[in-house]
Amino acid sequence: MKDLARFSGKAPEKRETPVSSQSTTASPQVQLLTISEEEAGQRIDNFLLRVCKGVPKSHIYRVLRSGEVRVNKGRIDQTYRLQDGDVVRVPPIRIAEKTSQVVVPGAEFTILLEDNHLLVINKPAGVAVHGGSGVSFGVIEQLRASRPDAKFLELVHRLDRDTSGVLLLAKKRSALTNLHEQMRDGDTDKRYLTLVHGDWKNARQHVKLPLHKYSTADGERRVRVQDDGKEAHTVFSLIRRYGDYAFLEAELKTGRTHQIRVHLSASGFPIVGDDKYGDFTLNKALQKADGERIAFKRMFLHAHQITFMHPDSGKPVTLKAALSPECQRFLSSLDVAGATV
Repeated sequence: MKDLARFSGKAPEKRETPVSSQSTTASPQVQLLTISEEEAGQRIDNFLLRVCKGVPKSHIYRVLRSGEVRVNKGRIDQTYRLQDGDVVRVPPIRIAEKTSQVVVPGAEFTILLEDNHLLVINKPAGVAVHGGSGVSFGVIEQLRASRPDAKFLELVHRLDRDTSGVLLLAKKRSALTNLHEQMRDGDTDKRYLTLVHGDWKNARQHVKLPLHKYSTADGERRVRVQDDGKEAHTVFSLIRRYGDYAFLEAELKTGRTHQIRVHLSASGFPIVGDDKYGDFTLNKALQKADGERIAFKRMFLHAHQITFMHPDSGKPVTLKAALSPECQRFLSSLDVAGATV
């Protein structure tokens, strides 16, 4: 058995020893954690899910319902938001020792900005932002592994695994909360570059189609256009035509899951290489070179620019991530093969 209640707060003020266990392994102990300023503001359930690594969600919520988790010696429910100085009592949490553990390799990525509040990177395509859904680890786990002394590091937003480009991470909870508020209020400006197949006509085109999230029979997350879905608005600007392809900039007015991908697919312009909503026959053909055109084996979607107010200084920040080399080479090969401007 293994004690998985590992914490990132201040040192416990005292320990309580639980009733002795018949297990031959060391018994886990009650933990008393004092909440720091950076940990304040989050819900108790999210706090426990973060610090009790490997413990199933169902078990965390069962312990919360039982009243075994106390804050300042009082009972709370799962919606309680922690405050600076709160003392959280976490009971012994035991689960079966896993036969094998995934070792997360530390990794660094191209840094666009880093200070005491933010870390902004250029995420490569093919790398998930976090573990789960068949992925053992992602960008956030690798960065934490490479920065073991970091007291706080959380994703501000997400990018699909096959999308490259600007990815924001917060190094303080105050920065995370501030940026989430900006995104919720529509105060951030996110721009993407994408290549679609089809005869795109307009220099600037608004797409407003409501989106609905659902899961397939095998549990895969998908999105479709549906009348009772959530409002979604994307503005597309034509940068250049390449024969039967169009190179576009997409400006997000809302931030729905798979928004750009579904809006383009539903409009009849699938993104090159999109394995969920794209033209599968075309994607397969593009994986092999054809004359001057080189092979292309990823989704052509890149988060190339973001503008936001710095959570500490309040000043506007605009960051750009250069289009990845494989995308640039593919566009160049289309140019040689015969593009129209």
